[in-house]
Amino acid sequence: MSTPKSSSHQNNNSVKSLPATDIVATKQDSNNLPSEPSIEQLLEALAGQVPSQSAEIEPLKTWKQDLKRLFQFLGDRRVLIAVMEPGTFALRYANAAFCRLAGWEGTSLATQSTNGWFAETSITLLELFEDWGGKTAEQLYRRHLLHWVLKQYYQIDLDILRVLDEPVTASVKNPKHREPRFIEFWLGSEQLKITRIDSKIDEFADISLRLMPVAEREAWLMQPNQLENLADRLQLDNYRVEGLLLLEGFNVTVQEQIRRLTQLLIDRDSMLRPDKFDKIDRCLRSLFNADGTLLLRPDGDHVQLLVAKDGEHLQPIVYSMHSLEASHFLKATAANQVWNVPDLRRECETECDRTLRKMGTRSMLLIPLVVKSVTREGCGQRILGVVGLLCDRPNHFNGIDAQHAQELIPAFIAGLRQAIQERFTHIHNIHPAVEWRFAQEAERRSWGLPPETIVFADVYPLYGISDIRGSSDERNRAIQTDLLEQFRLGLVIADAVCETQTTHLGEQLRLDLLDYIQHLKEKVTVDMEVRAAEYLNERLEIYFDYFVQCSPRVQAAVEAYRAACDNEHKCVYSDRSRYDQMLNLISTKLQETWARWQEKMQQILPHYCDIECTDGIDHMIYVGKSIDPKFSPFHLHSLRYEQLRAICDCGRTVFRLQAESQIDMELAHLVLVQNTTIDIFHNENNEKMFDVKGTRDIRYELVKKRIEKAVDKDAQERITQSGMLTVVYSTEDEWEEYQQYLRYLSREGWVEPKVQTGMVESLQGVSGLKFARVRILPEPESLSTICEVTVVID
Repeated sequence: MSTPKSSSHQNNNSVKSLPATDIVATKQDSNNLPSEPSIEQLLEALAGQVPSQSAEIEPLKTWKQDLKRLFQFLGDRRVLIAVMEPGTFALRYANAAFCRLAGWEGTSLATQSTNGWFAETSITLLELFEDWGGKTAEQLYRRHLLHWVLKQYYQIDLDILRVLDEPVTASVKNPKHREPRFIEFWLGSEQLKITRIDSKIDEFADISLRLMPVAEREAWLMQPNQLENLADRLQLDNYRVEGLLLLEGFNVTVQEQIRRLTQLLIDRDSMLRPDKFDKIDRCLRSLFNADGTLLLRPDGDHVQLLVAKDGEHLQPIVYSMHSLEASHFLKATAANQVWNVPDLRRECETECDRTLRKMGTRSMLLIPLVVKSVTREGCGQRILGVVGLLCDRPNHFNGIDAQHAQELIPAFIAGLRQAIQERFTHIHNIHPAVEWRFAQEAERRSWGLPPETIVFADVYPLYGISDIRGSSDERNRAIQTDLLEQFRLGLVIADAVCETQTTHLGEQLRLDLLDYIQHLKEKVTVDMEVRAAEYLNERLEIYFDYFVQCSPRVQAAVEAYRAACDNEHKCVYSDRSRYDQMLNLISTKLQETWARWQEKMQQILPHYCDIECTDGIDHMIYVGKSIDPKFSPFHLHSLRYEQLRAICDCGRTVFRLQAESQIDMELAHLVLVQNTTIDIFHNENNEKMFDVKGTRDIRYELVKKRIEKAVDKDAQERITQSGMLTVVYSTEDEWEEYQQYLRYLSREGWVEPKVQTGMVESLQGVSGLKFARVRILPEPESLSTICEVTVVID
């Protein structure tokens, strides 16, 4: 064999050529079977047969046959063996098992080898291993050199640290497989001969390794990353390395696929997310050589079937649980073991089975996900779901597949439990104060327990609103201004057309536009906004392509119309845009103000708070022991007072916007008081986070909806007034409490000391409400503007 060369960074030092029998060694079979004779033992036996000069030629022939058997022994084993040059990792020998793993059998590369030995080739482990780079290979190489340098030059034996015993896992490129193959291997460097070119260069002179006591040195070397740091010190150019490296390993593709699939199932993201489900489907099809996967999930009295076939997701199908009584799925869950269906054509008794059969499925491997549960009736089992592997060929799955599927059951249960939890807890943006209860219920359901309604009993409601006064009228005025402008632009077009040519249709169109303009001047409503836009589009704009050809004047009028409507709304939207901007500015600033106060209020005691923004901002707070067990009357009264202070600050926010001429709208503020508790529950059938229970609690909801437009019984004016805080209440106890709060607010400079009181005109189904109203004061530096706040107590 010709002498191979080492890497260029080793000063072109020659690598001594060694026969394979000097360096190749096998390991005991991974299944702990009795050890095969080691190569060293075979070599020792062969060495005894080497003939002397006077011996006959026959012993040489016998030795050649024994060598041939030795190479056959290496090639037929499951252990993967390869020989490489140090530094470059250039391949020089690979046994048949290694060639099979790399997919070289039947390729031109295989014809270039002689009994597994390769001539000078450019193939390196860096090219063969997908997830390897030069740095990874160099770190491994340095680790081995460090071992022998310390042993040879410092008499330090690292065997106790097992530096060279740690296996390495790498993915192998194989052109015959879409998914990578995996190998777990060890490097053997025992045959390397290492020589320092310049003996004066000592990379470890500053450490005094020889002077360290053995125990202290071993403890020092065991520190994290210590060996890596020492290996990085090696000056590779100062070493002459002779010999070859030996790679010994095993094909661990299946084990690595199971490990990676397990990790994928138990990580944070739900397995039901499309991208995650795609990855799981791809891994399962590769591991089991399947054509598709399925997931059957129970949901009450029904089950949902999710199928992925050839990498494509099919629409979910829902079946009743009753329809699956004779199915393979329930047979698998009843037996609680991996269930092999060799040929679906022979046993196809349910609609679900027949659906799968129509998809082309012939054989299935079903993995039941069943957990133990404890109920009042005793111990039992709950079905989380069934995972299935599908194949279009009959009799595809075997006992080894069943064993692998069994290994995956704990990971599938963990993954599906997490998916159930995420599906439940992420239906809404759950408030942190009540998130614990949703997580608790999600945990129950993930174990297959029947759903329980989430209820928070005996909570105190705190409701408040900052409402833009006359926002509907402002909006209608903006609509009116924009529509009038657009119709006038249209009228200019009609006038120009009529002056350019005699057209009776044009005259009638012109008269219609005049009538519409007159009507818009008198009154405009929201529905007219839509109808007017449709009218212009269907009666005027459809003629624009013709009109532009009539005359330059008509063309100029059409271009002016189009320019005015050149926006996302495709109409004149000037005043409405200004209105929308003001509305958005008010909403944004009020949300920012309220968010600051909420942060402070949550520090008093965690509570639920929901905010809605329409024409202003309204908030709904629930607080009580069922939400936080530390709740006390002091917490309730503190939150009520902070609620009033927060609303006053919202009023001041509006004052600042008005003083800066950013808005010209007025806001009124209201608080609804109720001293009796209510029960709230999470209704999964609508988008609201909580609904109230019982007729007493529903009355509070009715008051919330109607109190904003309530009228003073005597003055017959709205109880809410611009710039004022109105408190609505119904009992003397409530008034005494809030009268005290209003006095505190006045002392702090939030409101005027003067309090207006009155009775609320009876609402539909609600009577006996009273109100107190005070004016909100601006900040001391801007006393020129005054805002009043109305407080409503129920």
